[in-house]
Amino acid sequence: MALVGLGRAGRRLKWPGPGRGHWTPGAATGAVLGGGPRSASRETGRHRISSAACGYGFTLLSSRTKDVTKVWGMGFNKDSQLGFHQSRKDKSEHHHHPGSLLPQRRDRQGRALPGAFFSMGNNAYGQCGRKVVEDERYSESHKVHRMQGFDGQVVQVACGQDHSLFLTDCGEVYSCGWGADGQTGLGHYNITSTPTKLGGDLAGVEVVQVATYGDCCLAVSADGAVFGWGNSEYLQLASVTDSTQVNVPRSLPFSGVGKVKQVACGGTCCGVLNGEGCVFVWGYGILGKGPRLVETALPEMIPPTLFGLTEFSPDVQVSRIRCGLSHFAALTNRGELFVWGKNIRGCLGIGHLKDQYFPWRVTMPGEPVDMACGVDHMVTLAKSFI
Repeated sequence: MALVGLGRAGRRLKWPGPGRGHWTPGAATGAVLGGGPRSASRETGRHRISSAACGYGFTLLSSRTKDVTKVWGMGFNKDSQLGFHQSRKDKSEHHHHPGSLLPQRRDRQGRALPGAFFSMGNNAYGQCGRKVVEDERYSESHKVHRMQGFDGQVVQVACGQDHSLFLTDCGEVYSCGWGADGQTGLGHYNITSTPTKLGGDLAGVEVVQVATYGDCCLAVSADGAVFGWGNSEYLQLASVTDSTQVNVPRSLPFSGVGKVKQVACGGTCCGVLNGEGCVFVWGYGILGKGPRLVETALPEMIPPTLFGLTEFSPDVQVSRIRCGLSHFAALTNRGELFVWGKNIRGCLGIGHLKDQYFPWRVTMPGEPVDMACGVDHMVTLAKSFI
């Protein structure tokens, strides 16, 4: 499996607030690879890449074999979000090539820990699921925290700006981190440093996916219902409240959307994919229906013809959607990747730096099978044509 990167490298990254550089395995994290689609498979040697995630200026990859799963990281590493690496005099805050991050953890008898779950990086708001230490230094940190206390095994993680969401195999959602906008969904606006189970409208509901990137959060249930909490300054949750902050999960009563299969959540915009392969978007920003649609409180469907549906190709459907801070990506059942939104530093990979107001197909040297979106870059897993 090859990895294709979109975006630009070569700048010093900054973010408002100290808590941006954290990650937990499987989260919505990231990296910087060069301008335009570019293969990065040679960097990881013979390892087969099974998943990727994007943050602000860094990328995580995982490779899986029969006996071992490895995590690889590259990019910005100021807060040791990619693990400990010795500073270099020339560019001490960057890790240019994929490097293995976590040695396999074992118990005292030398046996591999089943389902072990770890976090590292900036923990200024408890987003790594451990106690906040005042004036803790994160640069060149050796700290790798094993997270515990979940009823079940964690199967998905999503990282927001300064908070983290965890989904277990029991269909329950946990959170920790900064809660000033209600993004932890725990009924308050405080910092939470221990992963805690969410209630509200999610109580008793089997959740199959969670999504977050900024300070708004979405979840989809096994029966196709959508739930939301957190920041609603950009109409993300305006269907249920006039407030700009929601601190408990609320059911979003979207009519005309159908049974939802996937959700995507950016900084100001949201999207859902239903069982018929149709994409609906709402919120604020470049939503994919042209420059005239800047904001909407209710989901609007992007015409399926923009993803390749024609009378000669009547079976085309979108099979996956992803969202970065301000851009979207959608993958069809024909293996075609479409992108739209803010084209920050060329993150859309469409050959220019202009913003894209409608879905646009990306050409690359492989068949895309999955993708991950960051702040100003994205990566795509692709099968080689050869």
